[in-house]
Amino acid sequence: MKGRIVKGWLFLVLVGLFICNFQGVFAAKKVQLDLFFYKQEIVKEMGELTQAFSKKYPDVEIKLEIVPNESMAVLRTKMAGGNAPDIIQLQSYASVFEFAKAGWLADLTKEPVISKVVPSTKTAVTYNGKVYALPMDVAGIGIIYNKDIFKKYGLKPPTTFSELKSVCATLKKNGVTPFAGLFKANWSLGHFISMVHTSLAGDKLMPWLEKMNQGKGSFADPINKAELFKIMDFYKANVDKNAAEMDWNEQQAAFASGKAAMMVQGLWSYGAAIETNPKLNCGFIPFPTSDNPKENKLFADVDSTFAISATSSPEKTKAAKLFLEWLATPEAVKIWVEKCKLVPTFKGADVSSMDAPFQDLVRYLNDGNTNPWAFAMYPVAVFEDACKNGAQEYMFGRKNADQVIKYIDDTWKREIKK
Repeated sequence: MKGRIVKGWLFLVLVGLFICNFQGVFAAKKVQLDLFFYKQEIVKEMGELTQAFSKKYPDVEIKLEIVPNESMAVLRTKMAGGNAPDIIQLQSYASVFEFAKAGWLADLTKEPVISKVVPSTKTAVTYNGKVYALPMDVAGIGIIYNKDIFKKYGLKPPTTFSELKSVCATLKKNGVTPFAGLFKANWSLGHFISMVHTSLAGDKLMPWLEKMNQGKGSFADPINKAELFKIMDFYKANVDKNAAEMDWNEQQAAFASGKAAMMVQGLWSYGAAIETNPKLNCGFIPFPTSDNPKENKLFADVDSTFAISATSSPEKTKAAKLFLEWLATPEAVKIWVEKCKLVPTFKGADVSSMDAPFQDLVRYLNDGNTNPWAFAMYPVAVFEDACKNGAQEYMFGRKNADQVIKYIDDTWKREIKK
């Protein structure tokens, strides 16, 4: 009897040890990923996206960190200091190239999800023949306009710069601010100066970029400098009087309320405005810089990407790749389209439910009537520092046209020598 008790006791101990070990193995499978992103307009939606993923894969938890402005400076510090996030949202082209060159990003070339994106979008994430990020969405920057205000004053969407000037004159005559401004933060003006410069450069853009990267060119080379700054002056004259005090939230509020008829922004801002005023009836067009309609194309390209840190542990890398694969599923694409209101890069993605401005973007893309995001091809510091700050300082009267050009040129030459 005693022997049976001992044997029974031993059996229970062994079972207990087995259960503890099993639980330990199961617990070890729980992986927490750090995801760093910069898109401030989808903070809530990113939470929904990652929660949907974790619901399907409960052994993976994703912790979000948002840095909306100066995100590259924060990321460089993290990466160089050994505190790299596992999943990193980067802007396309130069940001991806810089991090890939530094050895900070995992090679995703052979990952199945890469074969699911539209082939032309891979250019924005390919460095030295290898793919280092998942191109996630295609976006456009141009004029988002209020159709109801245009209809009220008998206005048509402008297709030339002269027509745009006429539209603005009519709006001002009727007490409507033409453009909701955003001058307090420098990033929007950085987009603006690059957009206008790209449009004016036309077919000269790509040869000029190559020349600049050889240290032989100037920001003024492919354009008429006077035209660039004439358009900058025009824009300044047609925004809110207090544009210098307006940040992103104030710009959205001015447009959503109908105080301003237009805003020069990416479609990410439409999503924010429509949340404030669901009754908004909007369209999306290029910012015209020429009196030849054929020369006025929409500023559109791959916007955000998701990369994986090259220094993450094997377990975290595996989980991060699983997240990227999941992003291409119908469930994730639906959230990206319907909640984030972003146009995905995946082949055959259904965007039919998206509002009119997004259909406008898709139409321009399908017609091939777009200009690339040249600012994303500049050395990172050229856009993040010289273009953003140079354009803002010009609008504030702290730099003249020649000083802005020199600022950009000097920064470019310094960066390509590194």
